[in-house]
This record gives sequence, C-alpha cells and structure tokens, in this order.
Amino acid sequence: MAAHGVGFDADAFFSEAAFESPVDEEGVHHSFSQLIQEQTQDLDSYKEAIEMCPLETEEKSKDDALSLSGPASSVGADSSGSAADPLVERWSSDTLRVLSSMPSRTIGRSRGAILSQYYSRTMQLCRRRQSHRPSIHSFSRSARPSICGYRVESDAAHFEAEENKKEQLINNLQNLSVGERVRMLKAIPLNLAEKSELRRLASNKTIHSPSPHEIPCCSHFKDYIIIALRNGRYSWLSFVSSMQLWQTALKTVSGRFGTGVLSYFVFLRTLFFFNVFLLLVTGLFLVVPQAVRPPVLKKTAPVHFGLELLTGAGYFSDSLLYYGYYSNYTLQKPCSNSCGSHLSYNMPLAYFFTIGVAFFITCIILVYSMSQSFGQSFRVDRSKGLLTIKVFSCWDFKVIKKSSVKLQCENISTQLKELVAEVNRKEVKSSWLRCLFTVSVQLLAWFICIGSTVACALAVYYFSEYMHKDLIDHKHSCSNSSQTAESSGSVLLKEASLLALPTVVSSVNLLMPGFFNTVAWMEEYDSPSKRNYVAIFRNLMLKVSMLGVLCFHWLGRVAVQHPKCMDLQCWESFVGQELYRFLLMDFIFTMLDTLIGELLWRLFTQKVLKKKRKPVFDIARNVLELIYGQTLAWLGVLFTPLLPAVQVTKLLLLFYIKKMSLMMNCQAPRKPWLASQMTTFFITLLCFPSFLGAAVCVTYTMWTIKPSPSCGPFRGLGTMFQAGKRWVEDLATANTRFKWLSWAHAYLVENPFFLFLAAGVFL
Repeated sequence: MAAHGVGFDADAFFSEAAFESPVDEEGVHHSFSQLIQEQTQDLDSYKEAIEMCPLETEEKSKDDALSLSGPASSVGADSSGSAADPLVERWSSDTLRVLSSMPSRTIGRSRGAILSQYYSRTMQLCRRRQSHRPSIHSFSRSARPSICGYRVESDAAHFEAEENKKEQLINNLQNLSVGERVRMLKAIPLNLAEKSELRRLASNKTIHSPSPHEIPCCSHFKDYIIIALRNGRYSWLSFVSSMQLWQTALKTVSGRFGTGVLSYFVFLRTLFFFNVFLLLVTGLFLVVPQAVRPPVLKKTAPVHFGLELLTGAGYFSDSLLYYGYYSNYTLQKPCSNSCGSHLSYNMPLAYFFTIGVAFFITCIILVYSMSQSFGQSFRVDRSKGLLTIKVFSCWDFKVIKKSSVKLQCENISTQLKELVAEVNRKEVKSSWLRCLFTVSVQLLAWFICIGSTVACALAVYYFSEYMHKDLIDHKHSCSNSSQTAESSGSVLLKEASLLALPTVVSSVNLLMPGFFNTVAWMEEYDSPSKRNYVAIFRNLMLKVSMLGVLCFHWLGRVAVQHPKCMDLQCWESFVGQELYRFLLMDFIFTMLDTLIGELLWRLFTQKVLKKKRKPVFDIARNVLELIYGQTLAWLGVLFTPLLPAVQVTKLLLLFYIKKMSLMMNCQAPRKPWLASQMTTFFITLLCFPSFLGAAVCVTYTMWTIKPSPSCGPFRGLGTMFQAGKRWVEDLATANTRFKWLSWAHAYLVENPFFLFLAAGVFL
C-alpha cells in the first residue's frame, strides 16, 4: 500500500475526523467496563480488585468531564462528581476531536485489553455485515484511556491469552472488506509497528488459500494492470509537483523567513505567469504575423549599441518592439493552386482585438484569482483548530531525503511560531491619555507622509513639464539649423536627456519608502502585520501619484497637445519608448536598492558596528515595486507589444537576485506573524488600482485620442476604436446578409450606456 502524505487542507482533515467523533464514546465506555471485568477475574487478591474500582470511578468521571457528548457513562458514574475541568473550555471541539484519536489516550491500557476490545468490535461488524451489511461509519473509532488493568498480565497464561485474542482479531479482520479493514486498523490504538504487523498478517493469511495454479491468468493480468496504473499515477503526480515553478525555492523561503516574505515571492511568480500569457497572446497574433510579412521601411537607422539599450530609441524605433512598425493593411499570402484563393490577415483588426481580448481575459483571471484567494484565506482564519492540525498532522511521511527532511522541519517550525504568536497576541489595554498620544503621533506621521507624497508628485509634474519644453526647444533648434550636421556628442547628450525623467522618478521611488520607514519609528503598532499594511498603503499612495502624473504627461501633453511641436511622426512609439525606459530604470534601481540597502548595510553592521544583526526584508517596498512595474507593462502593451517580454526577463532575474540577497543579507522577523491574508491583499491591489487604472488609460487612448496619421495599424482613422466599425461596414458591403452587424455595432458597441451596463453586470 502506497504511503500517503498528510495534507494541510483543513476541510479534508475534518471530513476524515468526522468518523471518530467523541460523541460516540458512550459505547466505548461500556466495552471498557467489560474488559475491566475480564481482567480483574484473573487477579489473585480480591483486595487488589477493590483498589482498582476507585481508580475506575475516578477515570470515568474525568472522561465524562472531557467528553463532548451530553450523556455520561452509566458505569461508575458519580452523580456528585467534581466540576468540569476548566482546561476543557480552553480547547475547541476540533482540538478535542483530534486528541480523542491520539495513541497517547491509551496510556495505561494493556495490549490484551485493546486486542480483546477490537476483537469484539470486529465480530459485531462481521455479524452485521452478514445480516444487514451496515457501513463501517456506524462504529466509533475513538478510544478513551483507562488505567484499569495496568500491568495485570504478567504471566505466561495471560501472554498466551493475548496471542489467542490477536489470532482471533486477525481472523475477523480477514472477513472484512479492504476499506473496512483499513479503517478498523486505523482505529486500533496501537503503535505503527504493531498495526503494520496486523495488516500484513491479515493480508497474507486468508480463509481459503488457493494454490497459485488455481488462480486464473486474467486475475494476474488484472492485478498487473492495476499496479501499473497506480504506479503511473503516483509517478505523474510526483512529476507534476516537481515541475511547479520555483517550488523548492519557495519552500526554502517559507521555512526560514515565514509566510510574510513567502507572499512576496508567490506574488512575483503570479506576475510572471500573467506576463507570460500576455507575451504569448501578443507574440502569436501580432508579432509573428508582422514578422512573416514585414513592411517596407524607407530607411534604417545606424546601429549604435550603447545608450540605445537603455533608451530604446535609435535602431529599436523601427522594429517589432513598437507600435509604429506594424502595418495598416491586410496581410496576404498566396495560397497553393489547390485552394484557389489566398490567406489574408487584417492587421488593424487583429491589433485591436488582440489588445482588447488580452485585457478581458486578464481581468477574468484576476477576478477569479482574487475570489479564490479570498476563500482560502478566510477559511484558514475561521479554522480554530489550525494549530492542532499543524502540531499533529503536518508531517509528510513520504519525505525521506535528508535535505528535504531538514527543509520540512524548518517550514513546520516557522509555521508553528507564527501560529503560536497569532494565538498569544492580545490587545493591549491602555489608558485614554496613552491612546490619545498614540493617535496624535500616528496622525502626525500620516500628515508627514501625505505631505511628502504630494511634494514629490508636484516635483515630478514640473520636472516633466520642463523636460517636455526642453525637448520641443531642441526640435525647433534642430529644424532651424538643419543644414548643420549634429555632432556625435550632441546626439549622445540628446539620448542621455531621455533618461532624465525615468531617473528622477525611480530615485523618488527608491528614497521615499526609506523615509516612510523612518517616520514609522515614531508610531507604535501592536502587530507586525498592521505595520506592514500601513507601509503598503503609504507606498501605494506614492506609486499611484507618480503614475497619475506620468499618464497625464504621456496622454495629455505628448499625445494630444504637442505631437506636431515635438516633430513626432509617431507619438505612440515615443510613449512606448518612454514606458520601456521607465521599466528598465525601475529594474536598475531595484538592483541598486538590493545592493545598497541589503548587502552594504549587512557588511556595515557586521564589520563596522560588530553586530550580528541583519536587515529585515522590506515586504511593503518590494511588493509595491512589483505592482508599479506591472502597471507600466500593462500600460505599455498597446504601444509596445513586446514589452511583456522585457517584463518576463526582468521578473525572472529579479526572483533569483532577490532570493540570493534574502539568503545572504537578511534575517527573519524578530516577531513571527501570520500572513494568511497577505497574498489576497496583494492580488486585490493588483486588480485595483493597478489593472483597473491601466485598463482605463488604454481604453481612453483607443476610444478618444486620434492615432498618428503616418504610422501604425490605425493610421488614417479618427480613433483606434473605428477599426472595428470599418471592418463591420466592409463586411456588410461585401455581403448583404451581414447588414445587421452595422446596427448591432452602432447601438450595442458604440453606445456608452450599454457598455456601462455590461461593465456593471460583469463587475
């Protein structure tokens, strides 16, 4: 029989434990009294039997106090017994349910008494199966302790009687079905070695033992097929588990640093899968068809690898990376003579529907992931027996490798620390004067953080306006002196100036979280989780303000106000280059933060300050950096179809760099805390405001802003949204049967009321 690991699912555990409820223990008390009578008959002295009776009565009274059932035992019950144990009220029903089935509940009972009891139970089961064949679930699996009969079987006669009982029990087990036999063996309160021996003897010894020649060949063949299928299933499950991305690394992080740090890496893996999906969609439906039929370019810029890798300009401007490279006509490929036609691919329509469908599917996946994460996190929080499950049922007995055993020990130890800290956490009652002082300090800290965020947003706004005017002035000066060739130094200076705004914004995103952490020293929060949530909200406020200023800069200034003043033939490609630069600079500054904030700080504290302390992993800062980068990727997929490839590469490198820095430079939190809802909170922030804000900006661009007249798949149209309308009109003109599509598009798609109604129903 294959060994099965113990899972962490609370529902599965409680469904398994439902068969051994302490409610059914009244019958077990009666069977215990019968066993006690059998054991006391062989005692030499009547005095010893009399001395055992108070022990029996005392044990019965204790069992009645601990039992969850209403009726008490009828044997040895004292109507004027002592009050219930106050410890019982401190344990939940789930805890008592687990304790009732533990082998420690049988301390003091003799092995012969156990075998005799379960021999009687198997005999009753066999008789009932022969008459009515009831389910094994009707029998109690729980067992109550008794100190009666302790060390009363010491001579050879009792040993022989015990062996006879064992033989009878084996014979009865053979008459049961396989499932009933397994359940009965699980219920017997013996150690694993004795249970294994009973199972082996019951399986090997049969009532009718036919010779191998009497067994038909089809039975052998059927057994071989079943064993092969079972082994194949287990091998496939093991293979699928091992193929999960970064599974071993996540277990290592969870074992050493807890669920809080683990939630960051799980969130990073989620973003990685989102970007892989976006890359597959845009690659299959946009990049590959356009690469097969490339457009004819007027001229190709010279290749100067250097700053172009950082700016995304120059050679990359006329490539598959940006919007301006894609065609505005139907791609056609001649077919073979057998088909008599040609293959066509409407590039503007494909571009429009690919972006729209990609955002729609991403929204569905996000909403589903958020709802599923909500269900899991709140189910865990409502399970009061989670600590008991972790203590008694969390070990996986399939683990035999030494490194895996060590990793599992670390993981279980960290989870127990977090659960114990969560159980022991209590609300500290303070005086009203102390509460007033704490609230005043927290309000002051929030005022400082909000004021600094507003100041940074205004600084970025005015700096972006200054750089925008400088770029316009530079274009005018170049057009006035068009006869004079630009030197290589001026070209490099011009490319370097494109990195000024991304550098300033990335510097603000790097320095301000440290300032927020400094302000947080003034505050006093009673739990680390609350401190992390406050830090996340403050960093979120900073990121949203930065992205709001940048979206106004791109869609308000560049796209609407001054595309001609800047002499931009394709403002969509320029915005795509800006998003590429911001995404790349964000990755560079994240690496600087890892180097300066973690590595150098560890070396400084250990070498200079001579302390063993290491920095703690900043969950709030790192998570908001991921959300900020993912928002840039969603904003840029319309203008840069290959931007998800850049984001995938960035996340792949970021995972290994962050994991290496975490293991080398960081330490676990000094106060363990349970982050059961942290992943749900991250997914919620990713859905709103990150994805929703990006979807609103992309929809506004496609619905309102006029595309560039000389580049891209939507050139010559009033808006990008008109690509669908033109396709419907062409289809209705070519075939009169599709005239109803024009009406449907006009009243259902172009009607804002219907769109708002559909969006409301979907939400």
